[in-house]
Amino acid sequence: MSRILDHWTVMPHGPIEKIDEGLLTVAGEIMMPLGRFPRRMTVIALTGGRTAIWSAIALAEPEMAQIEALGRPSFLIVPSGAHRLDARIWKHRYPEIQVVTASGARIRVREAVPVDAAEAIWNDPAVHFLTVPGTAGQEGALTVRRGDALTLIVNDLIGHVRHPHGLGAHILARLMGFGVTGPRIPWPVKHRIVENPGTLAAQFRQWADDPALRRIIVSHGDPIEEDPASILRTLAKTLDT
Repeated sequence: MSRILDHWTVMPHGPIEKIDEGLLTVAGEIMMPLGRFPRRMTVIALTGGRTAIWSAIALAEPEMAQIEALGRPSFLIVPSGAHRLDARIWKHRYPEIQVVTASGARIRVREAVPVDAAEAIWNDPAVHFLTVPGTAGQEGALTVRRGDALTLIVNDLIGHVRHPHGLGAHILARLMGFGVTGPRIPWPVKHRIVENPGTLAAQFRQWADDPALRRIIVSHGDPIEEDPASILRTLAKTLDT
């Protein structure tokens, strides 16, 4: 997913789903030989009638109207250098949108779009962005609080591709450990992005220890809503070995 689109290109995607107040998500697909690999965009309402767009996907106009109805797209979060496919076309569509990315991903993301910050610049205490410790600055994550519920949004650190479409996608998901049988840390991520496994494991446990944690949204695959804290602790153990 290192390509960069120059024109608004709508690939297959599903309907927009509301998963909490001011929190929308939509599953899309990347076309690949012999199949389609899933990807996911999440839209977060902010104070002041604004929204933040996590891992942007170009959608058909009816779905874009739904997103705009939630608020003004004001921040474009490119969670890593591998998720810049639609960044440029979103910036073209919304010229005033500000771009946020992980601290170590600035160089790759700048090849697609100017970067404004590597931290939360939206002044909304319910929505927190961080560059994930232990990933050499390559991966961003977001936490969103709605009342007594916390949603954790991660990028490639956790795969949960339960239903790959097509032979190629099925083989890719299984061989690379993208979570066909349950949430996993994909092996390319573990070997290329995880610089300090112990530090990342500690971050997983810190998220798991928050009693408000209700779900994890991943960039590839289904949201994790059944005992997300236990999932994080199990994944942390795989980093300990």
